[in-house]
Amino acid sequence: MLTTVAYGLAIVLNLFIAFIGARFLLAPEAAAAGYGVPARFDQAGAYLTVKGLRDLGYGLVGLALLAFSGAQAEAWFMLVAGLLPLGDTLNVLRHGGSKATAFGIHFATAVVVLISAALLFAV
Repeated sequence: MLTTVAYGLAIVLNLFIAFIGARFLLAPEAAAAGYGVPARFDQAGAYLTVKGLRDLGYGLVGLALLAFSGAQAEAWFMLVAGLLPLGDTLNVLRHGGSKATAFGIHFATAVVVLISAALLFAV
């Protein structure tokens, strides 16, 4: 049961981050607004694209680690990747985004990613 939950949560989180990356590539302004710091593509297109590529890449790397290296490698990846939404929390707060978005989305995501890491380490 623990293995199923650990792998299932890791798969969902990796697919979710890949989806967010794809959204930043396909609908960057809407994705930026959802992130908590709105940006216009004509002014910040390169940065929005970098965010999309980063998130898409992290999601795919996480899935590859889980598929080809197993739970321990994925656990270490999730532990390190959990730092990213913590940074996003600070970024949203620093640039005038709402506290609800910073903590309700980004900080909460960091907590779930770190829980995923703990579950994977326990498998």
